[in-house]
Amino acid sequence: MRTRIAAVMMTVAGIAGLTAGPAMAATATSEADTVACATVLNRPCISHQADGEGVVGIAQVTADPAQLTVVRVEVRTQAAWGSPWETAASATTVRLGSAKAVTPRVTTTDLRIICATAGPALDATKQVTTCTNPF
Repeated sequence: MRTRIAAVMMTVAGIAGLTAGPAMAATATSEADTVACATVLNRPCISHQADGEGVVGIAQVTADPAQLTVVRVEVRTQAAWGSPWETAASATTVRLGSAKAVTPRVTTTDLRIICATAGPALDATKQVTTCTNPF
């Protein structure tokens, strides 16, 4: 039960973040490792690439070149409406300055969502999490 409540809260927070700051949303270009998004420091820019072979989650964050930055992206799936979101694939990158992470390809017909957390690696209170709308 706690897992379901947490999943709903994360989804609501992600959707609220997308409606509050449309500059955080991203659109993908033709390459699976390229994301076009607005530059907002320490806020993850998320997208996905979907084709007949599956879906890939992409996240990047712009940061100060001297900052140790973390970006984590997850492809989450939901087997049935109301069931908990489960992480199907994830990727994490930690480096100085701007960072990018791309998940392995996930093949499923379940409902999917891409979530990303990014910001200063040494200060979790300044990291931001956002999610796409389910697709």
